[in-house]
Amino acid sequence: MRSANAQFGRVAVLCGGKSSEREISIESGGAVYDALKRLSIESQLIDVSDNFLDVVFEKTFDRVFIAMHGSDGEDGSLQGALKLLKIPFTGSKVLASALAMDKTRSKQVWRSHGLATPDFIEIQSKSRKKQRWSKILSHLGGGVIVKPCREGSSMGISSVDTAEALEQASYRAFDFDDRVIIERKLTGQEYTVGIIADQILPSICIKTDTGFYDFQSKYRSTTTQYLCPSGLSKSRELALQSFCYDAYTALGCTGWGRVDVITDDNGLFYLLEVNTVPGLTKSSLVPKAAEAAGIKFDNAVYRILETSL
Repeated sequence: MRSANAQFGRVAVLCGGKSSEREISIESGGAVYDALKRLSIESQLIDVSDNFLDVVFEKTFDRVFIAMHGSDGEDGSLQGALKLLKIPFTGSKVLASALAMDKTRSKQVWRSHGLATPDFIEIQSKSRKKQRWSKILSHLGGGVIVKPCREGSSMGISSVDTAEALEQASYRAFDFDDRVIIERKLTGQEYTVGIIADQILPSICIKTDTGFYDFQSKYRSTTTQYLCPSGLSKSRELALQSFCYDAYTALGCTGWGRVDVITDDNGLFYLLEVNTVPGLTKSSLVPKAAEAAGIKFDNAVYRILETSL
């Protein structure tokens, strides 16, 4: 095993960062680092905060396992720095990372490929005082989801159905990004599909008491359910997996990731977003799906690392 692992050289697990997902990233990084130690792969855990460029340019490692969530690790900036220095890394490359992080751009790409995603509009901070909130609400069907355009882990997300609430929710979302997306609210079932090294994992069905999968439901609720198998028929499961893989490849994603989907009242699938560096704790969704596919956590980490070769 040690001789086989020599191909990786010294692996730096980068985690932390300054985004709103810092604490989650530290947890993911620690889990990955522990797995690499169990696998006898030479590695170091690096908490990247204000010393982003210092860490990259010191280059005390041969390869990077990216465990930084949110803008710091998923928007293409880190990937660009590593590419310039010719340091191999896990996950999607520069352009795919930037596209996936940007919800508006993702939707535009998907629509150009004929892939369904909920109707939406984007507003920018500089024009927020000019918005006609009741008109936006009416145009999108009366119920909407408000999201920062480039944020993860359900940060700054709200579900609203009045013009006054929409204005307030948009202003809260602007605390996270100067671009906000307002999306038609679909009330069907939410699913997520993980991908590791082009293997599409079993889907997970997400059930919440509130019917809205926000930060509270994701990280603090004790009643949110993650069902894997998801309960779909074989044909529906295959259709969902194919749909998610098409969305993933349309953005140019590689290595690994997770695609989030919701259904409408007729059961049709609609794309929400792609996460290029999703959570990697033992309780995270990609490891849960991998476990259902017979892939233990350490092996999942190993396979993700292999994609950097």
